[in-house]
Amino acid sequence: MPVGLIALALGGFGIGLTEFVIAGLLPQVAADFGVSEASAGWFISGYALAVVVGALGLTAAVTRFQRKPVLAALLVLFIAGNLLSATAEGYWPMMLGRVIAALSHGAFFGIGAVVAAGMVPPSKKAGAIALMFTGLTAANVLGVPFGTLLGQAAGWRATFWAITAIGVAALAGILALVPKSAGAAEQAGSLRSELRAFRSGQVWLSIVVTILGYGGMFGAFTYIAYTLTEVSGFAVSTVPWLLIVFGVGLFVGNTLGGKAADRNVDRTLLVVLAALTAVLVAFALAAANPVLTVISLVLMGGFGFATVPGLQMRVMRYASGAPTLASGANIGAFNVGNALGAWLGGVTITAGLGYTSPIWAGAVITLAGLAVMAFAAAGAKRSEKQHKLVAASTDMPGLVRS
Repeated sequence: MPVGLIALALGGFGIGLTEFVIAGLLPQVAADFGVSEASAGWFISGYALAVVVGALGLTAAVTRFQRKPVLAALLVLFIAGNLLSATAEGYWPMMLGRVIAALSHGAFFGIGAVVAAGMVPPSKKAGAIALMFTGLTAANVLGVPFGTLLGQAAGWRATFWAITAIGVAALAGILALVPKSAGAAEQAGSLRSELRAFRSGQVWLSIVVTILGYGGMFGAFTYIAYTLTEVSGFAVSTVPWLLIVFGVGLFVGNTLGGKAADRNVDRTLLVVLAALTAVLVAFALAAANPVLTVISLVLMGGFGFATVPGLQMRVMRYASGAPTLASGANIGAFNVGNALGAWLGGVTITAGLGYTSPIWAGAVITLAGLAVMAFAAAGAKRSEKQHKLVAASTDMPGLVRS
């Protein structure tokens, strides 16, 4: 694999840490600002919604520019947002910092996925995307648990100062390791050509599957600190270590999911979404059992992130020759799913349904994603058969006339 993929993964690590570490620190942040769990949850939902704006707006604005300097500029924006979060003295300044950092997220991963896929042969594209997204899994395996530990020991602001420093290191990595050719202007299409990708019904179906399939897992994850302490009976001090367990599942799932998607994207997504639905139901039923909770965390992380390479690869495939904006839109879709899951989980908790209710909500959302994926896969198979019949009739006109 090209060394530039390491730089992309490093950027993904910093951005992933910003997105996910807040879940482990949510009780401390809520207490510091004197807000409810649901209000603090908007630091996650607000971030996710801002990612959507950045994924669409910023990606559309930079389609004509060279990709390497764009990636560097996005990391500068990311650094500024985390610096503001680290110094925020109130709820809304903190929210502003989250929004500013989030604006870089969707465009970075959307453009980065296209750059990563362009660095390798066609048969390894999903694997290259998975390697870039390894930054996200590493953020969960290492960054989130230790970021949570740092926040518990030195205050949650210390975690955001550390993320700011990681952003600076990631910027240096992009400038040093991503080849200039990966950002050549001629590789980028015009905004008009990029928008043509959205004429494909399969692109839209893929985006809906991303929202629902990923949103279900993230809905369960958003309030996981409360589930682990209030339902499973774990001490607050054990939460970071349990997040490591979850992160190990993410890492394995992302890696294996990428390899499976290189063989057959639709089949992989159907199997993984079905398994994730089952795991979420089992987790909700067994959350009071500490041993089964640990097992469920591993499986939820594994099957949840096994969808990521395939979902990103699928939308890029059906976007054809104009994948940049569609790729960014799908990153936005991941975060619409994040916002949907976090919001629905907050609603169920506020309604008094308990701290396992976000997991149940996540299972329902994922099941809906599986249904849409089955519909999309069936449609894709019908289209493929029709194309083969048309090709055969073109090659053998005499047979058709007879």
